[in-house]
Amino acid sequence: MATAAPSQALEPTISSRRRTLSACCGAHVLHDGLTDLLNVLYPILQAQFGLSYAAIGSLKLLYSGAMASGQMPSALLAERIGGVRTLAIGTAAAACGYLIAGLSGGLAGVAIGLVLAGLGGSTQHPVSSSLISAAYAGSGSRMALGTYNFSGDIGKVVLPAAFAFVAAALPWREGLFAVAALGFASALLIPITLAHVPRPAAAESEAPATAAAETADRPGAFRLLLAVHVADSVTRSGFLVFLPFLLREKGADLPTIGLALSLLFAGGAFGKLVCGWLGTRLGVLRTVLLTELVTAVLIAALLPLSLLPALVVLPLVGVALNGTSSVLYGTVPEFVAPARRTRAFGLFYTGGSVAGAVGPPLFGLCGDLAGLPATMLLIAAVALATLPLSWALRPAFNANGAGLPSSP
Repeated sequence: MATAAPSQALEPTISSRRRTLSACCGAHVLHDGLTDLLNVLYPILQAQFGLSYAAIGSLKLLYSGAMASGQMPSALLAERIGGVRTLAIGTAAAACGYLIAGLSGGLAGVAIGLVLAGLGGSTQHPVSSSLISAAYAGSGSRMALGTYNFSGDIGKVVLPAAFAFVAAALPWREGLFAVAALGFASALLIPITLAHVPRPAAAESEAPATAAAETADRPGAFRLLLAVHVADSVTRSGFLVFLPFLLREKGADLPTIGLALSLLFAGGAFGKLVCGWLGTRLGVLRTVLLTELVTAVLIAALLPLSLLPALVVLPLVGVALNGTSSVLYGTVPEFVAPARRTRAFGLFYTGGSVAGAVGPPLFGLCGDLAGLPATMLLIAAVALATLPLSWALRPAFNANGAGLPSSP
């Protein structure tokens, strides 16, 4: 009897961890899918409203700018009312945004809907990451955050392709209505599935002292990691926004564009697994350097290819393009003490969202002035800019062994 008590006491904690991870992964599937189906919507809007590439980039700026502006307030709101409530409210707001965009008959209404959807989407990354890092304190947080980061690619694979086929068969507004209904249903499920999860701030303050001792604040390393994340986000957002237009120039129709994005994101999902394996074999630093270099090379290689070979190459682009992010997200807890992780994740995702907002309009202006091939080469050049930033992180990675390959 005396020996059974400890294991029984541990069961609720293990169950709570799994429920937290599963629910946050589900929210990630939805929100990432909602974000990336916009890449299918942009060519539709361009055709309907006669938009330039710079105008398309400005629509992306509205969405990503709203998401960026909401990241830190979401983190602070989660500390006040709890992460579960914040995540449910944000999911409902995102659904409202897509509903407004679908109900609108003009570009102004679509823009308003995108702003509201971006604000709602800003809650998901910082809150879910904080909930998971609180549930999996210590060394287990990297694997849990990697699983969470991987889950977002499922939404990226499924929702853009589904929306593309719906929009090809029905008016695109009806596709947005379906998306909004999915968001409202998820907002109702979140507080049910996470009913027993404590507030992130409380969970972090109750973390064992040994977990807090494992990680000390390293602000310099965190700032460098943030800079790498910003450059990586500029590359990824610019490529995703303008890839459909490049494919359209190669002769792709709307369902083919949806398929192409699914192939890209499927490669990205596999890339999370590949980079996790490479991280243990080569070390985090070498993995980041390798994936960013391959990203730049493959983006440039897409330009002379016809449509079919380009579709074949896209999963490889996805492996390199999206694989880096799981390594970067999983490293945040190693440079930030537990008591400050909620705000650190908020700042980290804010930086990525700002980059994702500012990059596409600039790339769009380049596209209007110099054409899409020049824009894609510029995006590849930004990917190469991450190499010296990543190399500057070498002392911090080596200090805690994260940048070193594991022993055989």
